[in-house]
Amino acid sequence: MKKHLLLSATLLTGLLFSCGGNDAETTKSTSEKCTYSMVNENSTLEWTAFKFTERKGVTGTFREINIDGLESSEDPKTLIESLSFSIPTATVETENPERNYKISKHFFGIIATQNITGEVKSLGKNGKAVISIKMNGMSKDVTGEYTLNAGTFVFKAAIDVVDWNAGSGISALNTICKDLHTGTDGVSKLWSEVDLSFTTVLKKDCK
Repeated sequence: MKKHLLLSATLLTGLLFSCGGNDAETTKSTSEKCTYSMVNENSTLEWTAFKFTERKGVTGTFREINIDGLESSEDPKTLIESLSFSIPTATVETENPERNYKISKHFFGIIATQNITGEVKSLGKNGKAVISIKMNGMSKDVTGEYTLNAGTFVFKAAIDVVDWNAGSGISALNTICKDLHTGTDGVSKLWSEVDLSFTTVLKKDCK
């Protein structure tokens, strides 16, 4: 009987020490605090415009994006919702210097927009985000889809620049690029709809 009692006590002691070790490990892992911050160099805005009647995509970006907001936050969602941005339109980049110049001069120049500015208005629980975009002296809210996983934020939306009264810029750019925008049907066409995709990777610091 004593042997049985001794064995039971030994097993119980082992279980208690085992459980105690797991609790200590859990406490250690949950006590770690992480903060997130923005890095401009980790942010990209890709846009896709469309030419020809059949809508062939032309993709570009901007070489410079200036972002402002909270210096840091323990909650990445809170950090993203604090952000505002300013994009110099002269930094438009399509891997084609001549096309860059034409877009800068004959689109953004016509609508007198040296900088595209805006801010994040809200990130909904349904995967919808609202971002305000200002150009041609007008601010408009844009609703799109977003994901925020492991500090990586991605926002995608489609806009129509006519909503910013920028149709004159589309017409001017299409006129100067008439031959390049003429498809197999003989029609010169530059669509006013543009797809946007913004990505940023937050910097994570843990202590």
